[in-house]
Amino acid sequence: MTESKAMILGCYGKSLSREEVRFYRGEAPWGFILFARNISEAEQIKDLVAEMRDSVGRPDAPVFIDQEGGRVQRIRPPLAPNYPAGAALGALWQQDHEAGERAVWLLARLHAFDLSRYGITADCLPVLDVPIEGASDVIGSRAYGKKPEIVTAMGRAAADGLMSGGVLPVMKHIPGHGRAFSDTHFELPTVDATLAELQRHDFAPFRELAHLPMAMTAHVIFSAIDPDNPATTSGKVIEEIVRGEIGFEGLLMSDDTSMKALSGDFPSKAAAILAAGCDIVLHCNGEMEEMAGIASRTKGLEGASLDRAKRALSYIKDRDAADEAELRAEFATYFDTMVA
Repeated sequence: MTESKAMILGCYGKSLSREEVRFYRGEAPWGFILFARNISEAEQIKDLVAEMRDSVGRPDAPVFIDQEGGRVQRIRPPLAPNYPAGAALGALWQQDHEAGERAVWLLARLHAFDLSRYGITADCLPVLDVPIEGASDVIGSRAYGKKPEIVTAMGRAAADGLMSGGVLPVMKHIPGHGRAFSDTHFELPTVDATLAELQRHDFAPFRELAHLPMAMTAHVIFSAIDPDNPATTSGKVIEEIVRGEIGFEGLLMSDDTSMKALSGDFPSKAAAILAAGCDIVLHCNGEMEEMAGIASRTKGLEGASLDRAKRALSYIKDRDAADEAELRAEFATYFDTMVA
């Protein structure tokens, strides 16, 4: 792993081009991420994942995906069922805490079954953002609820479900995306809440789940902490809030560098992200010129970042002995989904 660069990269299509294979072999990303554009059928997904790992010569290279349920779900029928969004699970919790937490654990455990069969080893879940009224719908129904205690309870159960299935969870978007009034895919939001309010509301789920092995940053400015830089590129937010106030000691990855919220060219983005204290730079869209820019300013994993990466990989392990059919039948008592 000492030869891996501190980046996670996507690819453009459903198999790797010769150019991509050469690029990955030369630049050695630590991991990869898949999107809907990369997915068509079961054997194709398995082959693509194997190609990715072969290109860097590491059979343990982690492969990530956003498989939440609801509108953010990259693998869909017939490859995996359509699952409910976080808000539906949170609504169940508000009726019956025990039922809600069991349902979200089951869903995460089923995600682990779904992903493991294709060789995918990490899920960018749980979503720990706590939306406020009027905030951008970029989070919206992806959130478990609008109260920190709901999000914390459900996020903990979701992470436990993934880990029970041998899949690495990635909590997002630290230190909180719920107050953003614009979509970071298109512009940079500024949050003007006081530090005390952020501590009470937005940071709370991340603080309670700070023991988790991996987190993804928010491309959001918190004016009470650093009025000039989004959390992803703010050394003040990462050192004082993420590592300090929240107490997160795991592997910290940026959100996607190809989102419009981050300004500057791609080499500058990568350099700023790493200088701020993120361990890993994420680039998702598979555009070769952009990836080359990211790679040009991304260093090899070393020191504390390398230690965190090793620890994160230790969560990708043999799953428990749970019976998939039984868990699907139990989940169907809470939510009616198609059977994969």
